[in-house]
Formats: sequence, structure tokens, C-alpha cells
Amino acid sequence: MNSHGTEVRETVLALLRDGTRNTEVARRFGVPPGTVSYWKHADRAKRGEPLTVRPTPLCPRCDGRDLDQASYGYLLGLYLGDGHISQYAKHKVPSLMITLDDAWPGIQDSAERALRAVFPGNATCRVRSKGAHNIKVYFKHLACLFPQHGPGKKHERRIVLEDWQQGIVDAHPWEFVRGLIHSDGCRITNWTTRVVAGERKRYEYPRYFFTNVSDDIRQLFTDTLDRLGVGWTHCTRHGSPYNISVAKKASVALMDAHVGPKY
Repeated sequence: MNSHGTEVRETVLALLRDGTRNTEVARRFGVPPGTVSYWKHADRAKRGEPLTVRPTPLCPRCDGRDLDQASYGYLLGLYLGDGHISQYAKHKVPSLMITLDDAWPGIQDSAERALRAVFPGNATCRVRSKGAHNIKVYFKHLACLFPQHGPGKKHERRIVLEDWQQGIVDAHPWEFVRGLIHSDGCRITNWTTRVVAGERKRYEYPRYFFTNVSDDIRQLFTDTLDRLGVGWTHCTRHGSPYNISVAKKASVALMDAHVGPKY
């Protein structure tokens, strides 16, 4: 446990005693969250502090706990795009993991905020991977909140929202769309040329793309766009037929007002 050095450990413990969150010091010093938690626990025991026992988190579906529906709508979009639920032998409970590119740290922050809002009784963490971070939470009832979970890849099985999930998407459609765009979408600037008064001029215009191999997930995206009055078209891009394009000026303006570029 001293592989990070005594000086680093003492600095981390000083911050923890001052109330800094475990995840914050873990990111700042490159120490695994589990190690930070162990250091904090051992330090409290050494100083004779009473050790707090975290109450068992309740499930909104099984126990009737309140659910932050707007945050859930956003998280559902992220899950359908870049998330999966898994359970390894060394862990007692399954984990929800959203893998997000390091090019967009603001989206990583948004994902972690959504996890904390949807799972207020559970600790979240970030795990580095090549060029990305996995935003994670552990919870026994993940399958209750994400019944789309199942064996194999999402595009190889049916993805259908349950009535209660559809109700949340209907109530918070832009959060759902934003989660899908933040995971499997983008806002780019296209350009074209036109001849005006005998002179060829270049014009640039913004455009949104959403790309997902699952026919069902693309359908959920376009159905929601329809309800929001956003025009869209199917588009083959770089040889891939799995793209949805939003390019009309009024529709792009709507997307800009509620989604915007990645950050």
C-alpha cells in the first residue's frame, strides 16, 4: 500500500481529513479509488474515529425510492450508447460502466453527476483506459433500472423501453437525446460550394450525426426527434449505413439550444 510513497499518502490523508472527496484525490494523485478508501479507513481506525457504515442503497423500482427522472433520462441515453453492465467474480455486485473519450472531459463530468443523482446512496468512480475514462457505479439493482441489459452486444438483441422508461423519456426528451448524442453522436461543420454571380463561393453549415449499429436504438432516437419536431434523415457516412443526420437549419437550431457541441 506504500507503492505511491509516504509523502503522497500523507498528502492524500490530509485532504481527506479536510473533507475532500475520495474520487477527487484519487484523480489528482493518480491513486486507485480503492487504495484511497483503504487509506482513509485505516487512518480513521488508527486515530480512533468511529467508522461510519453506509446504509444499504434502496432501489427506485423495488423499494419505491425517489428517482431523479431528468438525470435518469440522460443516463439512459449514455447507457444505450456507450454503457454496459457487468459483474466480475472478484466483485460482489454488478457495475454500470459508461466509457467516455478523454477529448470531452465535460461530458465525463456530466456523466458522473448523473450517476450521483440517480444513485445517491452509491459511490461512483472513474477508471482510466486508453484515451478514455470509465465512469462507474456499483449497485445490486442495476438490472431493475436498465432492463435492456442482457448477454451479448446491444445490437444483437432487442432493445425496447419499458412503459415506465418511456414515460421518463416522454417527460424529459431532450435529456435522453443529449445522452445519446454525448455517447454516440457529434456536431460537425460541413461545407459546400455554390456559384453566385459567376463566382464559386464556399458555405459552411453545422450538422448533427448520431451513429449506432442497433436498429432499435436508432429508432428510439428518431422517434424522440419526431416528438420534438426535429427533422432528420438516414445517411450513409464513410460507407456506414448506421447514421442519422440532422442538417436542416431550424432543426439544428433546436439541437443547439438543447444539446450543443461536445465539451
